Amino acid sequence: MSLITRIDANPKTTPKEALPTPERLISGNPSFKTWALDDCRDGTVHTGIWEATPGETHSIKGTTYEFCHIISGVIELEEKDGDTVTYRAGDSFMMKPGFVGIWRTIETVRKIYVTVTDPA
Repeated sequence: MSLITRIDANPKTTPKEALPTPERLISGNPSFKTWALDDCRDGTVHTGIWEATPGETHSIKGTTYEFCHIISGVIELEEKDGDTVTYRAGDSFMMKPGFVGIWRTIETVRKIYVTVTDPA
């Protein structure tokens, strides 16, 4: 068993397709594609590629850390009662547990993600 997972920015597998839940949708008609590439530690750590079309949704992290590296596209991330930051291809950021805000996909975005959920 290898302890290295290759992260291909253009996976050849079929993604899981989804729409935002009604309570998370703010505006637009975004759709999502997820290529789950790895999970470990009893399902508390997930790695993959995620893509979203333009739209605006509530982002709520709960007990999850999420590291993101933008491969393509443009988003704005607005923290509740805070600043709005624009991220584009080549940018990386992390949302920590308790994050609540708005995720705005300006141009179709593709990112590498790693999530770690605190089981506590």
